[in-house]
Amino acid sequence: MEIRRRDLLEGIVAAGVFGGCAGPQLPAAGAAQANATASSARVASEASPAPSPSSPRPKRILVLGGTGFAGPPIVEAARRRGHAVTMFNRGKTAPGLFPDVETILGDRLTQLDLLRGRSWDAVVDTWAPGPTLVTRAAELLRDQVGHYVFLSTISVYAIGRQPIDESSPVLSLPSGLEVKDIKKIDETTYGPLKVLAEQAAERAMPGRSTSIRSGLIAGPRDKSARFTYWPVRVARGGEMIAPGVPDDRMQFIDVRDLGEWIVTVVEQGTMGVFDAVGPEKPLFGAVLDEVRAAVPSDVRVTWIDQPWLATNKAGGWDDFPAAVSSNDDEAGFARVSAARAIARGLRFRPPRETAAAALAWWRAQPDEVRAKMSPGISPEREAELLRRWHEAHA
Repeated sequence: MEIRRRDLLEGIVAAGVFGGCAGPQLPAAGAAQANATASSARVASEASPAPSPSSPRPKRILVLGGTGFAGPPIVEAARRRGHAVTMFNRGKTAPGLFPDVETILGDRLTQLDLLRGRSWDAVVDTWAPGPTLVTRAAELLRDQVGHYVFLSTISVYAIGRQPIDESSPVLSLPSGLEVKDIKKIDETTYGPLKVLAEQAAERAMPGRSTSIRSGLIAGPRDKSARFTYWPVRVARGGEMIAPGVPDDRMQFIDVRDLGEWIVTVVEQGTMGVFDAVGPEKPLFGAVLDEVRAAVPSDVRVTWIDQPWLATNKAGGWDDFPAAVSSNDDEAGFARVSAARAIARGLRFRPPRETAAAALAWWRAQPDEVRAKMSPGISPEREAELLRRWHEAHA
């Protein structure tokens, strides 16, 4: 099975992570590319304290975005925990989602000046695709906020077979390519641009930035529906292919767990670089058992080995999203350590809760919306593969 950065990038675009950025395009940038290993190198010297059991004082939190996929759980968690939230966005994505939350309407590309004259304890940047927008926001806000929290991605890493943590090598832009020359983000530039965005936040606000490298994000509002494929497929019932073996890997983070922990990061003033990916037991078989527990049906799981699938021109995330073979050339994608984040308060709900919430959200969408975000193998193709499998193993 091949795990392609394109698969993750397409999922992020579908989920609206680029938000008000008018699609995955960048304006021209004047900043030169920094050393792409810098953000990993500084991890070793950072020692953010573990969360205190005492109740934190209320914070004023500015959220850039807030109404797409990753933003709403941050806003909801912050308000539930007594913090004052201000959102800055264009008001075009789910504009009525938080009618009682202060919202400053503006385009991040051209109207950042609307944020002048205000102060916040922290800003949470949920959707900047590269360093240009981060630099502009951080330089404008550095005297108005104490803490810049940037939502990044594990796609910053040079992913191979080996396990990954925050000290692992990160990516650089292809030789000769500069940020100012990039007109559209693709699988060769997405990760390096996120590296540069992390560095831009730290450069503008040294010692006052946090980069959270999230894995695949799952749960309600996920228009990529990568993880959602599994509860949807289980709900359909019948014989279902599970690729590989139960001890293969599946890592993701529930968007609500991510939101809760980002608020914890703000509350505790946790600085540095952190990988945020779960669940507690990231084995594919264990996750699939949880999904089946959340979605009662007559589904029957048939495990089919990856070599057979490859021989039959099947497998990979196009057919079986988020499932990662332990023998894959990019197996490290699902062997990411969140130990640093866990030590500072990151917690994971059981995958059955993620599955149930994702399926409920999916079922609430109109038919035409579901038709546009249907990842995974088609029922017809799956049935054909099962027929061939059983004939070959009769």
